[in-house]
Amino acid sequence: MTPEQRYFFDLTGYVHLRGALSEDELKPAQKAADRYINMSPEEWPPEFGGDLNRSDLIGLQHGFAFDKSLEVLARHPAIWPIHMELTNSRPRLNGGTLGYNRHGHNFHRLHAGWTADKQPDVRRYYIEDGKIRATDLVFFFYLTDVHPGDGGLIVLLGWHKAQFARPPEMFYPGAVDDMDYVADTVPPGVHKPSFRAGDIFIMPEHLMHGALTWKPTDRDRHFLIICYNVQHMFTGQRRPFPEAIRQRLDPETLDLIELAPLYEYKNIVKGREGPE
Repeated sequence: MTPEQRYFFDLTGYVHLRGALSEDELKPAQKAADRYINMSPEEWPPEFGGDLNRSDLIGLQHGFAFDKSLEVLARHPAIWPIHMELTNSRPRLNGGTLGYNRHGHNFHRLHAGWTADKQPDVRRYYIEDGKIRATDLVFFFYLTDVHPGDGGLIVLLGWHKAQFARPPEMFYPGAVDDMDYVADTVPPGVHKPSFRAGDIFIMPEHLMHGALTWKPTDRDRHFLIICYNVQHMFTGQRRPFPEAIRQRLDPETLDLIELAPLYEYKNIVKGREGPE
């Protein structure tokens, strides 16, 4: 990470890489995503698919493995130095879902993968030798634009370091709790980023986040969600990837998805630039 990225990530809980994908990287990924999204369930390859009846967000499982143009994003050079620092050069790719929103997809309530009352003995975010270490990392690769007022991702800045539970009605004006609230405007105190196709948004899962109702009638929101953790933590993709998925992956990606002991370095790490 650069000093600027490190400072901003520690302060807010995210890094936004604008224009990280070249046209040669973006265009094939967009076409592949369109193919997967527009497939009928009968056409899905083995182990692919998702719940098309969700009202807030459609997630198509193993999206990163659907096409090589999507798979290579999981190893993209723009994210490599960042997740090398965050995982202390011990990365594990534990998921890659293709997400999309269409007009009318509902508010996705604020949530976080970890709060202070869960697993208090596990360090989810800390500083070591002047570097940031974190677990349960999420990399959003945006394949379409998201303009102000469209809807989509919202985040609660600084929550990745929170030590107190959020009062259930906080950030939900006029509602009893977060299950009684539907938002198509940004709740007070919450941050709403905008994106251009080719941007990458990086955050830990324990940064509180959600999504506003998707408003546009002529544009969908398409994004690839790549999830990393440290290689010795058994979270995220809890079971081995299905063999039908593994057979589609490059050797470097197969190396990344494996669990490994804390004290070892994976071949891809040693082969790229060595440990961080």
